[in-house]
Amino acid sequence: MWLYLLQGIGFGLAAAAQPGPFQAYLLSQTMQNGWRRTLPAAFAPLISDGPIILLVLLLLSRIPAWLQRGLYLAGGLFILYLAWGAWRAWRSFDASRWQRVGPSQRQSVWHAALMNALNPGPYIYWSLVTGPILLSGWQEAPISGAAFLFGFYATLVGALAGITLLFGLARPLGPQINRTLLGISALALLAFGLLQVYRGLG
Repeated sequence: MWLYLLQGIGFGLAAAAQPGPFQAYLLSQTMQNGWRRTLPAAFAPLISDGPIILLVLLLLSRIPAWLQRGLYLAGGLFILYLAWGAWRAWRSFDASRWQRVGPSQRQSVWHAALMNALNPGPYIYWSLVTGPILLSGWQEAPISGAAFLFGFYATLVGALAGITLLFGLARPLGPQINRTLLGISALALLAFGLLQVYRGLG
């Protein structure tokens, strides 16, 4: 059991540390709405990954190429939509109104969960990397599989929450820093969105 727990912690940390559209989204939301309203979005993988894990384990095979391309395309379009929102916030940035209330925490969580569900990364990750480990642990003993899942998501969510807090610490440094980071997040989302659309059309 402890071996699977340690593996879960290691893979969870690796997943959180890899730059990607989800991390860019957290930066964008933190710069727009503050860390308190964005922090619940770190829990989005707990909402979106459940069906992904079940699907992958039931299929016990790689995701078909056509489905992967479709996910890339749908996810890319949604990320471009988020980039557009971040760009609009950057363009209309008003330092005197920076503390205004933004989208609700619930909206932030569901946006993040939808983006994660439309991202082929979790499907590929669970079908090729973590899925076989989870299945092996579960076959040995259900508690080993549960330990792997606990280690993975406790570390993933904790690391994502830490990233959100770090972004939030930069927010009080001044309007110019906030606007710069918001612009960076918009560019990052644009790049990730275009990349996924390209992969979906390729």
